[in-house]
Amino acid sequence: MRRGDLEDLDGLKEAAADSDGVIHVAHRQDLLLSGGIDAVAAAEVPIILAYGEALAGTGKPLVAAGSIGSPGSLGRPATEKDPALPGGDEYKGTLHARNVVETAVVGLAERGVRSSVVRIANIAHSTTDRAGFLVQLIALAKEKGFVGYPGDGANLWNAVHVRDVASLFRLALEKGPAGKYWHAVGDGGIPFREIAEAIGSRLGLPVVSVPADVLMVPGYFGFLANIVTQSYPASNLITRRTLGWEPAQPSLLTDLDNGHYFSAS
Repeated sequence: MRRGDLEDLDGLKEAAADSDGVIHVAHRQDLLLSGGIDAVAAAEVPIILAYGEALAGTGKPLVAAGSIGSPGSLGRPATEKDPALPGGDEYKGTLHARNVVETAVVGLAERGVRSSVVRIANIAHSTTDRAGFLVQLIALAKEKGFVGYPGDGANLWNAVHVRDVASLFRLALEKGPAGKYWHAVGDGGIPFREIAEAIGSRLGLPVVSVPADVLMVPGYFGFLANIVTQSYPASNLITRRTLGWEPAQPSLLTDLDNGHYFSAS
């Protein structure tokens, strides 16, 4: 076992060169101090390139974490064939911040690295979740005294259990072809309203629509307003067919019904 530091590129290169393969899921946590999620992603690129330098020409695997965004305005679920989207107003709301990392990882396939990206669903849930999206929604509901959802709440969100994510990383490391994207998605599209209703049922709070005309001003969702209004349906078909991955853990709504997110309520 070797302790590392994201700023120690030489140490990361040495560790990668001595390994049979690399799974990269670490990133800086100081979003506010570092200039936001875009800056955090940009700071991760030199790390990916350091791994690439160590693994170039070896055919060894490098599997890094990405994120499930949206295929833009195509009106269909995101698939593993969708390339990383660039930034820009036309992709507003697509959660594209980590795409610079995804592009760097997949690009290493041309340098003899068996590199691939596991795109993790927007909601990753488990009994160990202490700061994820569900935790934030539950905290908002407790603070406001009701559970909000945007508009009619029909916009779709994807989700996955953390243990299923872990099994997919293992499969990608063991047998994933180079230059591919994989989708760690258990629930491909859950209406946001159903998530809100599950939270409201557990907390004993009313579930209320937040009108679209007030979503974009400081209000119920705060800095999350741009995100919660979007729809993020996603498919995992290629991942399952290629790697033999099958989600086996509880679904999002089942996990909410299990109650562990509300044990301190």
